[in-house]
Amino acid sequence: MLTVLFSAPARRWAEYEAPLTTALAEAGIAARLVTKADRPGDVDYIVYAPNGGLEDFTPFTGCRAVLSLWAGVETIVTNRTLTQPLCRMVDAGLEEGMVEWVTGHVLRHHLGLDRYILNADRTWAPQVPPLARDRRVAVLGLGALGRASAEALAALRFRVLGWSRTARDIPGIDCRHGPDGLRAVLSQAEIVVLLLPLTAETEGLMDAERLGWLPQGAVLLNPGRGALIDDDALLAALDRGQVGHATLDVFRVEPLPEGHPFWAHSQVTVTPHIASETRATTAARVVAENIRRGEAGEPFLYLVDRDRGY
Repeated sequence: MLTVLFSAPARRWAEYEAPLTTALAEAGIAARLVTKADRPGDVDYIVYAPNGGLEDFTPFTGCRAVLSLWAGVETIVTNRTLTQPLCRMVDAGLEEGMVEWVTGHVLRHHLGLDRYILNADRTWAPQVPPLARDRRVAVLGLGALGRASAEALAALRFRVLGWSRTARDIPGIDCRHGPDGLRAVLSQAEIVVLLLPLTAETEGLMDAERLGWLPQGAVLLNPGRGALIDDDALLAALDRGQVGHATLDVFRVEPLPEGHPFWAHSQVTVTPHIASETRATTAARVVAENIRRGEAGEPFLYLVDRDRGY
């Protein structure tokens, strides 16, 4: 029987115990789920959240893989004690939640809904928006979440431009890559969605220069990683109208400090890291499938490339 350590904040165990037990049984895996490893060398797999307190992986000499419950791994890949295969979380619930947040806020800005929802003066001032097919939306980052979001927007008939570090080919999406591709995408985008992983190359990507490439009044949506944006550069771009609005779900420091300028800025919407959340039921199936693969000698799903950082 396998030993699977669940290493995450204690409150998450109540959410995951039953779904993990069910998913492992359905996958035909005989496993003992534990929340404490009295004999670390006997642990076969670790189901892991970076905020669960486990930092030293050295004692887990028999561990075949560390299976993260988070989509982002930037806080994990720098841990030099973690030499086991590391898999990030990609699951249907995470993907669907992100698609819903992205399409909801793209439509909000495309349709100009704020002018009616926040119409305190009760002004009758109709402004007919263009059709989606006449609106250019850029999605930076074409991994699982970015691709799903881009495809959903294309299905709504937006003109979707996609950008990634390396070349991608996605039907219905105008895909670009590399530095020249980034400028070409940003210079056309009326709405930009940031869904890039956080790496040394992407930190502060949206700085003063790149924000200046955007068409005047473009909207920026960030459900990806807070550090993709230079906060001061964004505030300056908002103040001069270069960026018309920023809807931000992730931040360099979370919770966003009470005195941060984003809270008070009239052209910033803050959502409290709710764009997407790992759902225990769907995530448990991904964990079980990776354990099944590990035992069968098959390649793991969503294996992290340590050199790339994701």
